Amino acid sequence: MAEIRTVTTLRSKRAEIIASIANYEKKLAQARADLAHITAAITIFEASGDREEIPPYVDIHRCFKRGEAIALCKEALAQGPLNTRQLALKVMAAKGLDTGDKVLAKAVAARLIHALRQQCRRGMIDGTEKRGGVRVWSLFVARPPHQRAHENIF
Repeated sequence: MAEIRTVTTLRSKRAEIIASIANYEKKLAQARADLAHITAAITIFEASGDREEIPPYVDIHRCFKRGEAIALCKEALAQGPLNTRQLALKVMAAKGLDTGDKVLAKAVAARLIHALRQQCRRGMIDGTEKRGGVRVWSLFVARPPHQRAHENIF
């Protein structure tokens, strides 16, 4: 049976509208990028030179001594399981850093993730649980090291 001409016309119009929407979405994405660049330029030109007004770029590479971050994590995890954000705040508080600074908290959390994954790989910390899309870290129950080494073989 042949298609009704009205249905063919409507399908054609639908395809045309879908293409227009895709084109508008590309233009909207470009406009948003342009707006972000203009806003950044305004921020640069309006800068007064005061250090408090300049957005922070956090380098926490030297904030922790070797092994200190993991030691602080293990102390915090001794109280119970924590997600990465909570753990970062606990480490910051133990280190005497400003826990209200979101940029710093994000940088500390990013730094901790690698160290926590290494500890997880070694069988020292459990990071298999997720709640609401966020990884939850906890300490394993104490077992002799020789038992942990044999578990990975089998």
